[in-house]
Amino acid sequence: MKKVLLSVLLTATASTSQAFAVDKSLKGEVKLDGSSTVFPIAEAAAEEFQKEYPNVRVTVGVSGTGGGMKKYTVGEIDIANASRKMKDEEAKKATENKIETIELPIANDGIAVVVNPKNTFVKSLTLTQLKALWEPGSKVKTWKDLDPSFPADPVKLYGPGADSGTFDFFTEHVMGTARLSRSDYIASEDDNVLVTGVSKDKNALGYFGFAYFVENAKVIRDIPIVGKDGVAITPSAETIEKGTYSLARPLMIYVNKKSAQRPEVKAFVSFMLKNAGKLSKEVGYVPLKEAIYTDAIKKFDAAMSGKASH
Repeated sequence: MKKVLLSVLLTATASTSQAFAVDKSLKGEVKLDGSSTVFPIAEAAAEEFQKEYPNVRVTVGVSGTGGGMKKYTVGEIDIANASRKMKDEEAKKATENKIETIELPIANDGIAVVVNPKNTFVKSLTLTQLKALWEPGSKVKTWKDLDPSFPADPVKLYGPGADSGTFDFFTEHVMGTARLSRSDYIASEDDNVLVTGVSKDKNALGYFGFAYFVENAKVIRDIPIVGKDGVAITPSAETIEKGTYSLARPLMIYVNKKSAQRPEVKAFVSFMLKNAGKLSKEVGYVPLKEAIYTDAIKKFDAAMSGKASH
C-alpha cells in the first residue's frame, strides 16, 4: 500500500466562523488522513489556509478511507477524510476510545470506470457486466468473455485497495455487498498509480474518483454506465449532482470533537466548510448546494458551543 504524506504550514483564517474567530498568531498542529479522493480538496484547503496563517502545522495523509479510520478511531489524527460513511465497527471503536465524532459533508463525487484510449470497442457497460467482471471467481479473463463482440485480448484490471472508501462504495453498489471483489487485479490506494497503469496498457480497465479522470482525461477514456432505466450515463458534474449517474457518492470529513476544541483545529474545519464549494469545484469535484454547507457550518458551530458550555 502506497502512502503519501503532505505537510504544510498553516494558521487560522479570515473566513473562520465568527463564533470561533482566532488570533492570527495562532500556533499548533492539525492532523488529517484518509481518502485519496478527498485528498485534493484537503490539500487545496491547506494551501489556501496557509496564505493567511503560516504558524499552524497541518499534515494531510493519504492511506485510504479505511486507513484513515484506523488512525482516527484510536485518536492518532484530528480529522478523517472519507469517501464513504463510517462503518458501525469503526463508530464502535471510536466510542470505546471516548472519541465523539462530528460528520460533515464536503462535496459530491462519482466513480469513473475508465479504459485506455486505444480501446475503441467498449461504448458503454452495464452494472451486470461490471459485476461479472469484478466478482470473486470471475470467469472474465478476456474482453470477449465480457461481450462476444469484443476482441479476445486479455483484460488487465486496476482498482483501489481494500483500505479505500472507493473500493467499499464500488463493491457495495456493483456487487450488492461491500468488499466483495475478485483479488487478481493491480491494487493501489494511490489513484495516480491506477491512472498510469490504465494509460499505458491498451487492454486495461480501472475505476477511481471522477476528479482523477477529469485531471487525466487526455490519457484515459471514461465509460458510460447503463443505469436501471437502460440509459447509458456518462459521469459529469451535472449527472453526479442530479444523481442520475449510477456511481455518484458523497464525500465527507469526520472531526474528533475533542480535537476541535483546540483553536487551530476549530479554525481549519470552519475554513474548510466555508470554502469547500469553491475548492471542490477547482479540483474537479461537484460542490454541494450552498444550503447544505450553511447547515454543516451551523452543525459544527452548535457542536462546539454545546461542548464549550459544559
